[in-house]
Amino acid sequence: MGIGWNDIPKEYKPSWRTWKVEGTSYEPIQKRLAKIGLKDPWLRNEVWAEYAIRSRPPVTLYTLAKRGWLSGLIVAGVIIFMETKLVD
Repeated sequence: MGIGWNDIPKEYKPSWRTWKVEGTSYEPIQKRLAKIGLKDPWLRNEVWAEYAIRSRPPVTLYTLAKRGWLSGLIVAGVIIFMETKLVD
């Protein structure tokens, strides 16, 4: 199935206390909800998701090549070369 949450060592799991809404772009949303008497308990998860997406390195041509894209192009080129030489 893959790795589950229980398979991750405890020291690598982020604590729910570390992600705060205060000081982020979600703080105005939290204040508007509080004015009308509402609270979004999942807003902290949105802060985590925004941070996790921003902390990823940008996708470059090199990272695509590392993922197998370059080897796929090489295999496709070899197949096209073989088809043109062997079909004639």
